[in-house]
Amino acid sequence: MGKLFWNSTEIKVDGQTVKAIEPLIISASRSTDIPAFYSAWLITRLEKGYAKWINPFNQKPEYVSLKKARVFVFWSKNPQPLIEYLPEFDKRNIGYYFQFTLNDYEKEGLEPHVPPLKERLSVFKELSEQIGKEKVIWRFDPLILGENLTVKNLLEKIERVGEEIYPYTEKLVFSFADIKIYPKVQNNLKRFGFSWTDWTPKLMEEIAEGIMKLNSRWGLTISTCAEEIPLEKMGIIHNKCIDDDLMARLFPGDFELMSFIGYEQNLFGKIIGSRKGLKDPGQRKFCGCIISKDIGQYNTCPHLCVYCYANCSPPKVKENYSKHSREKDSII
Repeated sequence: MGKLFWNSTEIKVDGQTVKAIEPLIISASRSTDIPAFYSAWLITRLEKGYAKWINPFNQKPEYVSLKKARVFVFWSKNPQPLIEYLPEFDKRNIGYYFQFTLNDYEKEGLEPHVPPLKERLSVFKELSEQIGKEKVIWRFDPLILGENLTVKNLLEKIERVGEEIYPYTEKLVFSFADIKIYPKVQNNLKRFGFSWTDWTPKLMEEIAEGIMKLNSRWGLTISTCAEEIPLEKMGIIHNKCIDDDLMARLFPGDFELMSFIGYEQNLFGKIIGSRKGLKDPGQRKFCGCIISKDIGQYNTCPHLCVYCYANCSPPKVKENYSKHSREKDSII
């Protein structure tokens, strides 16, 4: 993923010269929670200047040079362990922002190993106060329907979380759990004893209307992640989680990054222009993300959320996590 967009280079690994790509934008990570479980590993890789990624389909390694990385996009349900390391990115003038998934499935037990909601709310606020609310994006993701999870129940959960954190963010992103396309997720939910309900366009619109009613108090940008349904009439936009527009707003002085995404400043200092054709071809059809290089690995996230498509089984995750070392060049 991303080979056509990034320059190639050569790096030294254990005395051997190997080829590597040099991405400017790093995703850390859609595949696992690097901030929660692999922060120390990530800082070691930053110091070493490269990471190794194992292709999950053919098991072939790909080396990723971090020396030209300009932005890290962090995905996490508990970024607390990474907070102490953020000055390391600041020292290197590397930008970053967070996709912070803050759900409330405590009663249902669907996220068995995330910290209690009260703690996660506190971390969200702490992170926002430290780096700025524009860099902490709230995700309630995915929205899951089930026996005791109706649209009404979900709206109550969203309201409970939103009332706590809306002053600490500028955006809420949500998506609808599409369980039928993931047989492994179906099996995991069945073993867990959770009976889910598929989303229909009518139900999607019903909850979207409810979210926008809540947002009349919050004033957030509301967007959907990789969803086909058009909700623009309600004021809900299609999201770009790896977002060139946000990068241009957050990091306008990074000229290498601005050149890559196609932005420049006019005589009045206003950012203008937007390069086309940067949509990530490795993502779903309705995903708006631009290209990045993900350095995470499947079957390595000990949160063990029951609905997660990135883990095949708890035993595999536990085996991979037990073998992990901060000194290894890949997570597994």
